[in-house]
Amino acid sequence: MPRRDEIAERVAGAVLKRLVQKKQVEVKDEPAARAAVRRVILENLQAEERLDADARKLLLDHAKEIRESSADYRQLLGKVREKLARDRGFIL
Repeated sequence: MPRRDEIAERVAGAVLKRLVQKKQVEVKDEPAARAAVRRVILENLQAEERLDADARKLLLDHAKEIRESSADYRQLLGKVREKLARDRGFIL
């Protein structure tokens, strides 16, 4: 099981447990509910990975200008990620 699947499974279990404890939801089929929460979390993680890949690609397309300007790559990556997320309606 890849790392993001493990993370999604643990987070889904924790979220579902907390929602049930606080009586926010009533669960009749816990495995199905956990699977639904896990699926949503996985979709979010995958969307964030695509966002990161797109940001890196965009910076690679402008690598020469970045090197010439001696800009901080990590700082630029963060700004590009934020802009792409905002444009796509994605909350980081």
